[in-house]
Amino acid sequence: MNEILKYFPELSGVQKDQFQKLEELYHDWNSKINVISRKDIDELYTKHVLHSLAIAKIQEFEPGTYVLDVGTGGGFPGIPLAILFPETRFYLIDVILKKINVVKAVAESLGLENVKAEQIRAENVKGDYDFIVSRAVTNMLDFVSWVKDKIKKTNKHELKNGILYLKGGDLTQELAAFPKATEYNISEFFDNEFFETKKVVHLPLKFKL
Repeated sequence: MNEILKYFPELSGVQKDQFQKLEELYHDWNSKINVISRKDIDELYTKHVLHSLAIAKIQEFEPGTYVLDVGTGGGFPGIPLAILFPETRFYLIDVILKKINVVKAVAESLGLENVKAEQIRAENVKGDYDFIVSRAVTNMLDFVSWVKDKIKKTNKHELKNGILYLKGGDLTQELAAFPKATEYNISEFFDNEFFETKKVVHLPLKFKL
């Protein structure tokens, strides 16, 4: 939790309380359902919460923004981002029902009224979004094929509407087909060795009828 406060010192009292509650909530759920790997649960704030919030260091979401979180698992990056941006609407999806049930329970426990969670495949999602976020659910080529027709027409951020993808390692080959993609090294924002090879990839996508 101290790491969150270190990099996001301007949190409100409500936000601090919500972030604080994540530890107990996820430990409790992990004892029932394996939402987060056993070796990672004790490093929840670094490997899951702070990692999710790296997206906020690339782009802060304006009030009224719509964000789709594809393959959210137990709620990452969607839940931490929803705490940080209470006036942004987050739609968290996953194909595994038990994980979506955890997301719903966590959001309810935290009083997050800006979160909707549903078991659905990305290809079947209706509606348009300013940004689509995810944490390395598949390669970029497949991911783009799932979400390319779900982007809002009007931009209202510094970055153009599109994908904000959390991924690690050498992405040269994977991103070769996407010359407009930009890689941001998370290690430039967070001083922790876990983030040395971790990146946020921004890929602008055009609105499609």
